[in-house]
Amino acid sequence: MKNLNILLIGGDARYLEVIDTLAADGANIYLIGYESASFDTPNIFHTKCENLDLHTIDAILLPVSGTDASGKIKTSFSDESIYLTEDMVTQTPKHCIICTGISNSFLDKITRSSNRRLVRLFARDDLAIYNSIPTAEGALSIAMEHTDYTIHGSSVMILGFGRVGITVARMFSAVGANVSVCVRKSADIARMKVMGLKPVCMKDLNQKIGNVDICINTIPHLVINSTVLSSMQQSALIIDLASSPGGVDFDFAKKHDIQTIHGLGLPGKVAPKTAGKVIAEVFTDVLAFNNN
Repeated sequence: MKNLNILLIGGDARYLEVIDTLAADGANIYLIGYESASFDTPNIFHTKCENLDLHTIDAILLPVSGTDASGKIKTSFSDESIYLTEDMVTQTPKHCIICTGISNSFLDKITRSSNRRLVRLFARDDLAIYNSIPTAEGALSIAMEHTDYTIHGSSVMILGFGRVGITVARMFSAVGANVSVCVRKSADIARMKVMGLKPVCMKDLNQKIGNVDICINTIPHLVINSTVLSSMQQSALIIDLASSPGGVDFDFAKKHDIQTIHGLGLPGKVAPKTAGKVIAEVFTDVLAFNNN
């Protein structure tokens, strides 16, 4: 990292930890959209787009949310409207990489047109696995806050047994919940049995969900539809951990007074310092690979 020039444009509380970590590793950090944040480290510099020589930048780190469809960037530390443009990307050296949490057609287009490498950090397995821990802790906190009974002894069903689902299942099981997991693959069923969890086949979801106290979804497409919701008890709590738009028919749930919470961005909300360290670590790995 020493002497690399890294530009951060926008970001939330997680990025304060990213900035400190990268600066401590010796990188020169240039910040756009951090007017209300102060740093004492001499290799951290506040700047503006028009004042920065982009030809010197080795990497650009965008917020977790990337940009909107017009290139506008969210920031928690500035009131100014900040945009990423294709012209800005084109001015960077050819080895410059553009890192974002998630991408969209705008980012895909301008990086493709400028022939720059685009890295979607949140598509990487390592970051998703690390982030599954604060996500699971956040889900547990939501469950404790929005129920009037202990999680210990409650009936919890988790939909999906991927990177997040596995960690959530372990955590809820560890505090004494009766955990079942709804999946399709026979390999997942075998793994659950080894872990002491109760497997449920997806095709049997409607029949098995009737007595569930807490349902936690990790599948990023509509699985908790009106039919499933109609099979649930009205007192159930649904926590949707899937990325937007989620996997729940929220309108139907609201109409039938079933409590539903879309837990978006939990790592940044419940543990921004840890989440920032994770982003910094994965980003550092990306840069190391890019420079080898």
